[in-house]
Amino acid sequence: MFKNMKTLKTLLKYLGKGRYLVALSLLFALLTVALTLYIPVLTGQAVDLALGKDAVDMAGIGAILLRISACAVLLAFFQWLLSVVNNRLSFDTARDIRVAAFRKIGRLKVKSIDMQPVGDTLSRVITDVDHLSDGVLMGLTQVFTGAITIVATLVFMMLMNVWIALAVVVVTPLSFVVSGFVAKRTYSMFRAQSKERGEVTRIVDETIGGMRTVQAFSREKDIEDAFSQANERLKKCSLRAIFFSSITNPSTRFVNSVVYALVAVCGSFMSVFGIGALTVGDLTCFLSYASQYTKPFNEISSVVAEFQNALACAARVFEFIDGEELEKEEKTKTDIKKAQGKIEFRNLFFAYDAKKPLIENLNLTALPGQKIAIVGPTGCGKTTLINLLMRFYEPDKGEILIDDVPATSYTRSDLRSLFGMVLQDTWLKAGTVMENLKYANPEATDEMAIEAAKQARAHGFIMRLPNGYETRLTEDGGGLSQGQKQLLCIARVMLRDPKMLILDEATSSIDTRTEMRIQDAFARLMAGRTTFIVAHRLSTIRSADKIVAMKDGKIMEIGTHEELIGKNGFYHDLYMSQYR
Repeated sequence: MFKNMKTLKTLLKYLGKGRYLVALSLLFALLTVALTLYIPVLTGQAVDLALGKDAVDMAGIGAILLRISACAVLLAFFQWLLSVVNNRLSFDTARDIRVAAFRKIGRLKVKSIDMQPVGDTLSRVITDVDHLSDGVLMGLTQVFTGAITIVATLVFMMLMNVWIALAVVVVTPLSFVVSGFVAKRTYSMFRAQSKERGEVTRIVDETIGGMRTVQAFSREKDIEDAFSQANERLKKCSLRAIFFSSITNPSTRFVNSVVYALVAVCGSFMSVFGIGALTVGDLTCFLSYASQYTKPFNEISSVVAEFQNALACAARVFEFIDGEELEKEEKTKTDIKKAQGKIEFRNLFFAYDAKKPLIENLNLTALPGQKIAIVGPTGCGKTTLINLLMRFYEPDKGEILIDDVPATSYTRSDLRSLFGMVLQDTWLKAGTVMENLKYANPEATDEMAIEAAKQARAHGFIMRLPNGYETRLTEDGGGLSQGQKQLLCIARVMLRDPKMLILDEATSSIDTRTEMRIQDAFARLMAGRTTFIVAHRLSTIRSADKIVAMKDGKIMEIGTHEELIGKNGFYHDLYMSQYR
C-alpha cells in the first residue's frame, strides 16, 4: 500500500505540471454534471404538465423541450471539451514521463545499463508509459465527472426527499467495499503482468539483434520455445488480472440495481399515498437521479482495474527513473584546450564483483604523444582499463591523472571530449552516411567529412552506395559489412580530430590488405597524440612506443616490441603463439 501511495504521489507530481489543464478539466466536468442533472428536472416538470387527458399544457411542454434541447447541445459541447482537455493532459503527462525516463538513460551509470536487459528497459520506457497514459486518461475522464456526479446528485436527492436519499446512501457503500476488495488484490497481478510483458519484449529485442547468430547455430526452435513460454506466462498473468478485476463491474451493477429498485418502490408508495408531497414528475426526476447516481459507480469500478494496471506500470517506470545515477559534477577548472596528453594510472584497484578482484595496484604512465599498446589474453583487463580511463566505471581505489590533474576534476563530458574512440563493436545510427560521419563533430562541413572518409579509405565504397554520402542506413548500419561499418567509425573519429585516441580492436573486422592501406591514415591520426591501442593481432602494435602486457588484471611486462621479445618472457610467448 505504501508503494502504491508513493507511486500515486509521483504521478500526481507529473500531473501537477499541467495545473491549468486540471483546472479546465474540473470546470468542464462541473458544467457537464450540472447540465446532466438539470435535464431530469426539466423532464419532471414536463411530466407534471401532462397528468390528465384534458390537462396537458402543450405550450409549457414545448417550451421545456426547447430548454432540454439547448441543454443537450451544451452538454455535448462541454463533454467534447472535457475529452479534449483530458486527452491533452494525459498525453502531456505521458510525454513528460517518457522524456524523464529517456533522459535518465543518459545519466545512469554504465554498470546499471550493463546489468539491465535492454528489452525490459524498452518495455518500461515505451509500453508501460502507454498503459500508464491510457489509465490516466480513463481515470481523469471517469473519476472527475463521476465524483462530481455522485456528490451533486446526492445533494439534489436530499433536497427533494431526505428519506429516500438516506436509503440510497445506506446501500451504495457496498460498491466501495467491492471495488476496494478487488483493487487490493489486482495490483500485484497487474505488476506481474507488466513484468512478463517486459520479458517478452526482451526476448523479441534479443532475437532481432542476434538473428544471424540464432540462425547460424540453428537455434530458431529454442528461441521460439523460450518466447512461447514467456508469452504463455504473460497470457496467464493477463487472464488472471483481468478475471479478478472484471468481478468489480457486475458486483457494482448489482448494488446499483438494488438502489434503483429501492428508489422506485419507495417513491411509488410515497407518490400514491401522498407522503412527502412527491409528485409523479418528482418521482420521474428522482429515478433519473438514482440512475445518474449509480452510473459513476459502474464507471469507476471499470476504471479501478485499468488504474491498477496504470499504477503497476507507473511503479516500474518510476523505479527506473529513480534508479542510481551519476553524481553531480562541478565545472572543469582546467582549460581542456591546452591538454598535452600525459596520462597516469596510479595505484589502481577495480573489480566488477567485489568478490572477484580484477585490477590490483596497477601503475602506468603515458607521456604526451606516446603510443601505448595494451595486450594480453581475453579477460585480463584491457578493455576495463579503457572503461576506467573514460570514466564509464570508477576505480575502487587509486586515481587516474590527466596532465597531472585527477580525472575526477574534469566533468565526464569534458574528459570524453578529449578522446576519440574506435571500438571493436561498431555503432551507427539510422540516418545518412553523412549524418553518421558528422555524429562526432556536428559543426564539420561536408568537405571535411569527405576528406576524413578518404583518409580512412571509406570514400570508395561510400561512392558505390546508391546515393553516396546521402544513402540512408538502417539501424546500426544494416546493409553494410562489418568492415565497412568499422571504416565509417574510423572516419568519424578522424573528423573529430581529438587530443587523444583510444583504438580498441579498431581494425579487427578489416581485411589485412585494407588494414595495411589505412595504416598511413592511422599514422597521421596518431601523430602527436597520446594513443592507447588495445589489440589481439600483435603485428599491428609492433611500432608502439610502449607495450603493456597484462594478465589477470596485472601488468606483467612493459617495454618496446624488441625489448620484450628479447626478454623471452610473457610477451614473447604471447607473440610467438600467434606466429609460431
